[in-house]
Amino acid sequence: MTVQLVRPTVDLFGSWASAVAEFGDGHIDGSGLTAPVTPDRATLGALIADAERLADTSIAPPAGRVHNDLYWVVDGAKVVGFLSFRHTLNDWLAEAGGHIGYSVRASRRRQGIASAALRLGLDRAREIGLQRVMITCDVDNEGSYRTVESAGGVLQDVSDQSERGMGMLRRYWIEL
Repeated sequence: MTVQLVRPTVDLFGSWASAVAEFGDGHIDGSGLTAPVTPDRATLGALIADAERLADTSIAPPAGRVHNDLYWVVDGAKVVGFLSFRHTLNDWLAEAGGHIGYSVRASRRRQGIASAALRLGLDRAREIGLQRVMITCDVDNEGSYRTVESAGGVLQDVSDQSERGMGMLRRYWIEL
């Protein structure tokens, strides 16, 4: 297994569409997509354009957004997950989203992919000079919180984010 982070590309359309479909109608953390998603070429084209705009630090991000590196987690030529690395935190991200959001398709979970992807995301945070990053996960997502804790995450608190459309979240900081 060779896990890498790659920018969204039409070259992996089939694998991306399959990964998105595997998540069903739910939200896909770190994907840059808003549920429900139709995994077609038009959706991918819009995603690529949005990802390029948000990654371009020479221009201001759109209102309410932050600079963001959107990645696909790949193993060989297969999209196995998604990772979003936000360069800074706005008010919403400071409460509920954090610097890094990620997910792994169900058929590839429990194989070390999330841990490898998170390590690569933390490397990117170091590259741009961050001293620490915030990561959140659902309070009952044992796989995710174990991944974060294994990467050095220190629990800040458990926070009720129901007014933001989410449930109880574990909020962590990882010192870089």
